[in-house]
Amino acid sequence: MNKLTILFVCGAGLGSSFAAQMAAEDVLNQKGVEAKLEHTDISSAVSMNPDIIITAQNFQTQFEKFSIDEEKTAMIYLKNIVSKTEIDEKITPVLQAKGII
Repeated sequence: MNKLTILFVCGAGLGSSFAAQMAAEDVLNQKGVEAKLEHTDISSAVSMNPDIIITAQNFQTQFEKFSIDEEKTAMIYLKNIVSKTEIDEKITPVLQAKGII
């Protein structure tokens, strides 16, 4: 299997997506999961086809305007983008469904 690709998305692709990436890195390391982590803006994200997209919940309506194949790309919406607890709770079932853990 190719390395898991996780995309962190925010409005500009810089600030909050990078903060979420750093928090998720700790969660993934604790689980022993290796993944390619990238961050970008919403409009670029829809054409990148990652395994998982992690973004703030306030961007959900914007993502719903695009046709994302949720069979391939799991969407994770966070209330608190730097909460390791929330990231853990939401990413664990996705990783299990994809056979990663």
